[in-house]
Amino acid sequence: MRIRTDFRSLIKGYQRISYYTKNFSRYILPDALFRTIYGLKLKHLSQEELDEIGHRVDYYARCAEGSEVDSRNSVTVGGFRFPWKAKKKHTTYFFDLYECVRCFPQKLRFSYLMGDVAWDLPTPTFAKTRPITQGKSNTVILPLNKVRHFRFINDTRSFREKRDMIVFRNVVRKQPHRELFLEKYIDHPMVDAGQINRDTKNPRFVKPYIPMEDQLDFKFIATIEGNDVATNLKWVMSSNSVAVMPRPRIESWFMEGKLIPDYHYIEIKPDYSDLIEKLEFYIANPEKAEAIIRHAHEYVDRFRDPDRELLIARLTAGRYFRLTGQLPLHP
Repeated sequence: MRIRTDFRSLIKGYQRISYYTKNFSRYILPDALFRTIYGLKLKHLSQEELDEIGHRVDYYARCAEGSEVDSRNSVTVGGFRFPWKAKKKHTTYFFDLYECVRCFPQKLRFSYLMGDVAWDLPTPTFAKTRPITQGKSNTVILPLNKVRHFRFINDTRSFREKRDMIVFRNVVRKQPHRELFLEKYIDHPMVDAGQINRDTKNPRFVKPYIPMEDQLDFKFIATIEGNDVATNLKWVMSSNSVAVMPRPRIESWFMEGKLIPDYHYIEIKPDYSDLIEKLEFYIANPEKAEAIIRHAHEYVDRFRDPDRELLIARLTAGRYFRLTGQLPLHP
């Protein structure tokens, strides 16, 4: 039997054990405890904080007032329990959603959809992602699977000391937009592009995995959407490299729809035809790239406090219950 001794595997194993230990321990605690904590935290918010948080809650929960929960495809807060017997448990999704709703009365009903969601849902539903739109949406966003999606880093390398290249390393399966990026730039000297999965009809696209810490050697990191959002966008925007991508189509708790092109990230065309032109411009004008990095850090900072983010998530869940007529609209 081969024993894996690399340090990264050990760290991931420890993080996994820590995650499950923490969440199963919290799961068995009484809900009343968390209702009390939730109420106390609300009382200590200033009006300025409530106003700022309110804008985010309104952004996440935009279903029409008076919308009805689908009674056939919903559960009660009291009936939402860990799916021990299910084949697909979606454990991280379950615990994140459970922490958002457990503070509310057990009779309230809600619908939810785990996994990648790239379409608007027909009835008010909690999900991780939705299409970017300015109008009403039945998909109410919560920070689900955040252990994977919300990773922020402290990058000690400055932009100017990094390599004048862009890196792209992802799993690519039935994603034409990612395949197009590889087709265009797999052999370009300014682009280190490749997919890490080997189940492909294009074996020349397969390249060795590059750990996050080594991707930080590059001035630019491609953040190309997958089945929904680009998972790496959050940690890239917290680094001293610059995220490069077409304008996003899908958004998550990170509010990708609020990102400003060439202010928070470098925008390229959906067909990637201007990629090299954009890279050369920012290599020649590093102060402009550094301004984008500063703006990206400012944007990321609002998501760094996990306690505050959980409070906002619970307020979002509360707005869902109010918009669906299960709680008074104005508490």
